[in-house]
Amino acid sequence: MNSPRYAHTASIITNDTILITGGANAGTYLDTAELYNVSTGTWSFVSNMITARHYHTATVLANGNVFVVGGTWSIPALKKVELYNPITNTWTAVPDMISMRYGHTASLLPNGNILIAGGSNTSVLQSAELYNQTSSSWTLISNMNSIRYFHTATTLPNGKILIAGGGDQATNPINNAELYDPTTSTWTVIPNMIVPRLFHTASLLSNGNVLIAGGVGTAGISAELYDPIANTWTLTGNLKMARQQHTATVLTDGRVLVVGVYDGSVAIGTSELYDPSTGVWIFTYNMSNPRLIHTASLLSNGKVLAVGGRINALSSNSVEIYHP
Repeated sequence: MNSPRYAHTASIITNDTILITGGANAGTYLDTAELYNVSTGTWSFVSNMITARHYHTATVLANGNVFVVGGTWSIPALKKVELYNPITNTWTAVPDMISMRYGHTASLLPNGNILIAGGSNTSVLQSAELYNQTSSSWTLISNMNSIRYFHTATTLPNGKILIAGGGDQATNPINNAELYDPTTSTWTVIPNMIVPRLFHTASLLSNGNVLIAGGVGTAGISAELYDPIANTWTLTGNLKMARQQHTATVLTDGRVLVVGVYDGSVAIGTSELYDPSTGVWIFTYNMSNPRLIHTASLLSNGKVLAVGGRINALSSNSVEIYHP
């Protein structure tokens, strides 16, 4: 990339371009954005964002625009929101969120609204809000049942959103999980995960189950499956090594590629594959560079693009492609 960065976002705009926004580099928070062209293998800067930010979210809308929300560049957090139009290469400010937040999740709902849940500013949040694209307005909805940040949000085949884990006010991992129903705009508590998790990943498998992998502390080596039909959690095979602040990408053949690991002191460049048919993890090839808090994007050709991240205390601008 042109700029080293971590805690950025990666959004697939079309089959051959990926938009990278924001992030941080050596204590500097970035307003820069750049595009990767898959067909040429080249990077180019695009217009700068209006606001520098990291630990934000970026959601690709049905019209191809990218909706960037929250994050932080100072204490406590941002409620600034902006929209990138790839056709005009312009950023436009949209109305602020009601609450400042970073470490939240953003989910595009079937009706086009965007659900923003949890996160933190001066305290960890229980609140959630909806953005209506038609009216360009925000509405607070019912609170989640638990405060949480750096949790995961997974859209299930039935349209409900599975919210799992995260951290509490003391940054302790939690095992609470709940479902958001867009048709009724209500939250429902479901059985707790077996293991409390923070900085984990969630992957929707082809059979409709959700694979939750890794996390801080003793959770890092374990993985579990949520079955939305049975509404149950089941432990599956352990990872080959404990992981947090990693990425998980579902490949075209249904396996899950997990990349990067933080062992509490350094980044490590290992990666492994999960096979849903056997519940077993196997090591695959190491990355060329160790990294964490990076992004991983599934390309239209089935390959995976790993971008940036941190190599211990340093931000990285390195990029590499995994060939399944």
